[in-house]
Amino acid sequence: MIGRREFITLLGGAAAAWPLGARAQQQAMPVVGFLDSRSPEALTDRLRGFRQGLKDTGYVEGENVAIEYRWAENKFDRLPVLAAELVRRRVSVIATSGGLAVASAAKAATTTIPIVFGVGEDPVRLGLVASLARPGGNLTGINFFTGELVAKRLGLLRELVPGATRVAVLVNPANSATTETTLRDVEPAARAMGLQIEVLNASTIREIDAAFATIVRERPDALFIGNDPFFSARRVQLALLAGRHGVPALFSDREYAEAGGLMTYGTNIVDVYRQIGVYAGRILKGAKPADLPVVQSSKFDLVINASTARMLGLIVPDKLLVAADEVIE
Repeated sequence: MIGRREFITLLGGAAAAWPLGARAQQQAMPVVGFLDSRSPEALTDRLRGFRQGLKDTGYVEGENVAIEYRWAENKFDRLPVLAAELVRRRVSVIATSGGLAVASAAKAATTTIPIVFGVGEDPVRLGLVASLARPGGNLTGINFFTGELVAKRLGLLRELVPGATRVAVLVNPANSATTETTLRDVEPAARAMGLQIEVLNASTIREIDAAFATIVRERPDALFIGNDPFFSARRVQLALLAGRHGVPALFSDREYAEAGGLMTYGTNIVDVYRQIGVYAGRILKGAKPADLPVVQSSKFDLVINASTARMLGLIVPDKLLVAADEVIE
């Protein structure tokens, strides 16, 4: 029979040991909010990169971190509602992807929860941060320079199709900030190269089909696809239509070339998502967004799909083949 003194001693020992195990169970794992303008099917490789970035900082989804996903399914008017949901969920950090509209929705929803963005244009000019070196506030992230590469891309398209005089430019009017940047840069670049451009708009699947109906009718010499999250989500459709109608097309990132697109030039977008994951992980460990400088991409990949070039009857100049980071056969 256990005496009162022994019972108290045992109880005290149990009380000392119990919280160690119980705390591990009771402490809720941190939650990362992930907000995107598209659907998950469009981001398979990018999400793998994001999770790898978290893993690089010691966080594995389902083991010691949870991720709450919110998808706008290309309905930009849903973004404020979805951002507000993540704020109510009291996530530890919000990672945004899919353009300025997503980052802006998160910024409008909270001034306290840290936000890590990925945007293709200058985030200072966009009003997301005070400066690249010292972002200030609760936002920081990755600038992958998609907007700033418009003139370079147009020049590459001209090298691939040297006889081109008329180029169609496809943009998404629903994404006004990115469209304005694209047109602001492409028009003077085209004039300098002696190219005439025709701007085509598409913000839905049907409008993409309608734009290609115009291309078939007008027969431009080449097609320039503006950088846009919706277009990246429809990359298979765009690559197939360009190939079917025999128009040489230039895209913004390698995923288009992997889907059959002719040529791409831009940042390694999967690595951008990995970097977003790294910053989210660093914030979970206590870093403040205001002290994390905006990461600027410094490596850009030129990818050529040689089989698509052959299908189009194009001979890719040796200069481009030598410069290419990858040639897909």
